[in-house]
Amino acid sequence: MHHKKVNEFLPAIRALQRNRPFTKQDLIVDPFLLEKDGDIHMYYSPHNEYINTDAKIVIVGITPGWNQMKTAFTQFLKSDASGAPLQVCLQRTKEAASFTGSMRNNLLDMIEQCNIPRALDVRFASDLFGRSRHLLHTTSIIKYPVFFKDKNYTGHQPSIDNSSLLRHYAYKEFPHELAQITSPALVIPLGRTVEQAFFKLIGEHKLPNHCFLTGFPHPSGANGHRHKQFQQQKDHLIRQINAWSNRKP
Repeated sequence: MHHKKVNEFLPAIRALQRNRPFTKQDLIVDPFLLEKDGDIHMYYSPHNEYINTDAKIVIVGITPGWNQMKTAFTQFLKSDASGAPLQVCLQRTKEAASFTGSMRNNLLDMIEQCNIPRALDVRFASDLFGRSRHLLHTTSIIKYPVFFKDKNYTGHQPSIDNSSLLRHYAYKEFPHELAQITSPALVIPLGRTVEQAFFKLIGEHKLPNHCFLTGFPHPSGANGHRHKQFQQQKDHLIRQINAWSNRKP
């Protein structure tokens, strides 16, 4: 597997100081800047290069945030220093940085409640980030970290459709990534912003033959309505998951 992008940034990554936690002054800097569009800045992070093409469940966020970015660089350098092959470094980085912190706990709680572990024949939702990690692929509709006016991009200001940079990644790069995963996977767009992008892609026949779950709230702690949203959608989510489970080969 070729990793042209990470090879481009390897010298800058290996030049980082490793004797202290990374700050934004270490990583949100020009050597890692991919592209910009006005106040929107996109930076490289090594945690979205590995694609689990055999995944049975795919969880899709908006874009990686600062905490994921920091975790990704930390893990990549640790794996790289151990002498692990590049593919292994990228896989370990993906596993370490996927939905880090409280967001992962919120996500696992909702996954557990709507019976996804049963559909996948695993004991607990947490197994998807542990012993059953081979079943899971995590990604974002915009795969690299995006910051708007130096803050995590939330998908609202500006909207994806109002930025040529964001449109390119959401509507061209993302479908290419999803097409590499063997059908039929259960794909979970997190929150309305990601879901709306999915509706657009589905309407334009740009997505492969997966099962796309609708109505799943974004697990961010900033989404204060997620508990209410989840309870309103729970029965609908379970019906969709059961339909996918029943059609699996």
